[in-house]
Amino acid sequence: MTDSKPGFSTLAVHAGAQPDPTTGARVTPIYQTTAFVFEDVDHAAALFGLQAFGNIYTRITNPTTAVLEERVAALEGGTAAVAVASGHAAQHLVFHTLLRPGDSFVASRRLYGGSINQFNHAFKNYGWEVHWADTEDLAAVEAAIDATTKAIFVESLANPGGFVTDIAALAEIAHRAGIPLIVDNTMATPYLWRPFEYGADIVVHSATKFLGGHGNSMGGVIVDGGTFDWLKDDRYPMLSAPRPEYQNMVLGQTFGNFAFAIAVRVLGLRDIGPAISPFNAFQILTGIETLPLRMAKHCANALEVATWLAARPEVAWVNYAGLPGDPHHALAAKYLPKGAGAVFTFGLAGGYEAGVRLVSKVALFSHLANIGDTRSLVIHPASTTHRQLSDAQKIAAGAGPDVVRLSIGIEDAADLIADLEQALTP
Repeated sequence: MTDSKPGFSTLAVHAGAQPDPTTGARVTPIYQTTAFVFEDVDHAAALFGLQAFGNIYTRITNPTTAVLEERVAALEGGTAAVAVASGHAAQHLVFHTLLRPGDSFVASRRLYGGSINQFNHAFKNYGWEVHWADTEDLAAVEAAIDATTKAIFVESLANPGGFVTDIAALAEIAHRAGIPLIVDNTMATPYLWRPFEYGADIVVHSATKFLGGHGNSMGGVIVDGGTFDWLKDDRYPMLSAPRPEYQNMVLGQTFGNFAFAIAVRVLGLRDIGPAISPFNAFQILTGIETLPLRMAKHCANALEVATWLAARPEVAWVNYAGLPGDPHHALAAKYLPKGAGAVFTFGLAGGYEAGVRLVSKVALFSHLANIGDTRSLVIHPASTTHRQLSDAQKIAAGAGPDVVRLSIGIEDAADLIADLEQALTP
């Protein structure tokens, strides 16, 4: 072995994994167990006191899950990661670690509809307030920050529209305010974009989507960038104040550049409990092994399909940053040189009814709510994923009545185009 840093594809296959010490199995085993035997009383005490790392309950740590965490952290360039049951669980634990009742955060208006609902409604039960902002208007983002604001939250590539977010500019705003920038990198994946390289502090994923890639397992991942100073003031007591659960330990002092990941695990995952199953962790790990191959094909297909749609008379517009005329093409060239992702939207001249008719007629595309599958997927957000929003909210989120969202898979592009052509034909 040399001292050179492994490349992305090598990390996607090997990061975090070692041959099983007992059996010699090269593939990470599924440790389908609830708990682990302690070596002795002192070992148990050290684990519970955070004086040693190891396995207690699968709810908190598991050897299969640990490999997933190490792999995603390596791919993103973070210091540590925590895998949980879903992308929503990841968001919940991040904000549980950062916010107290009465606190707020600024969020992009262009988010997945489920995140908009979570922020608008579920988070109110905790006394957490969201301030919505158009992240293309940097002055508006800065104006939305007040004395209660503890973070900015955005998606790198926004779902459903595929809008490219200017991470570097938003990181500057966040850091001037002394707060972290949280980036949901689900749609881009670290193969296309590594937000930590542009100033992000925390990255989250719905691993259900492109990381797993096969539509068979749910999971979420939180990655600690290791760069934010949690001790500079008292705004983040989970990390800067003595924790009575752990003999008044100050997590930010004890764990340094991976303190946020530790806090998420021992103050959030431990007590709230949205654990990922070892089997799902295994499935997602297997998917990650082909992530670079899949993402390259996803992006190539998406560009071909988007180019074809843009020339169709039934299509009023196509929003895909990979197209030269797209408003986000310059940002895509900066942040996404390997491809502009696999999810994009387009508008039908016939409006709402035309969108409903299209999703009813496709045969190869699957009409469902997920994205990031090897199979190509289609949905009409206004009648499904964003149905609970008002018309104004739908439009602000890029899910107006005429919008159709495609998640392009790894099939032959010619077959995808043929399916869309027959669905568009009266």
